[in-house]
Parts: sequence; C-alpha cells; structure tokens
Amino acid sequence: MAGTDSGRPSICPTLLYADAKSAIRQLTEAFGFAEASVYEDEDGKVVHAELVQGNGAVMLGSKGTGSRFDEAMKNAGPTGVYVVVDDVDAHHQRAVDHGAEILMPPTDQDYGSRDYMARDMEGNIWSFGTYAPETRV
Repeated sequence: MAGTDSGRPSICPTLLYADAKSAIRQLTEAFGFAEASVYEDEDGKVVHAELVQGNGAVMLGSKGTGSRFDEAMKNAGPTGVYVVVDDVDAHHQRAVDHGAEILMPPTDQDYGSRDYMARDMEGNIWSFGTYAPETRV
C-alpha cells in the first residue's frame, strides 16, 4: 500500500457538488482549505479540484459531468469528513464569520478531542477537531 513518505496523503475524500465553484469558495473561505489545483472544462464547470488542509486533501468536482464517478455517485447521499485542526475555537469562529451552518459548537469530547461540526451548502457534514488517528499499525 502506498505511504505518505512523499508528502502526499494516502486517503482523499472525494465529493461532487451541483455548484463546485461555490463549494470551493465556502471550503476555502469558511473552513480554511487552500486550493492546490482546479481544472475546468470549456464551459467553466469544475471537473476536478484538490483542496488541502494540513497534510490532508479533499478532491471535488461538479455533478452532471457524465464521468464514471459522477454516474456512480448519482444516488449517493451526503458524506461526512473529519479534518484535524490545531485551534478548534479559532477555526469555528472563521466558519461562523463566513456564514457556515454550525451543527455542534466546539465541544470537549470524552476521548480527549475538542471538535465542532458544520454542514456545507449541499448537505455534507464536516467535523473539525483536535483528534488525529494513529496511522501506524
């Protein structure tokens, strides 16, 4: 199995959005992701984008492209993604300042993490917290 020694994550959640450009704007402005790459077709529709946060990444694109992945995801529901952040309260405030729908404010968990939960404009659930799973087995 591929590792992350190259500085690349070995797992990348992938989401499709009806309005991928607006999703990129929300994820960068409200949730602090940075654009690594955005590829558009000749009509300006996002066919593939990569956004990074820390040493992780999420890939996304537009619904309705007719790609094999688009067809496979056609009847899929929203997804949930967990992102590790250093300062949950500051991250939460940024999301609030940019109008994100907050489902759970910053909360200390029994397992030692502090997290909050938000919903993006198309129903995906994003959790941000201090817990980082161990990747060595």
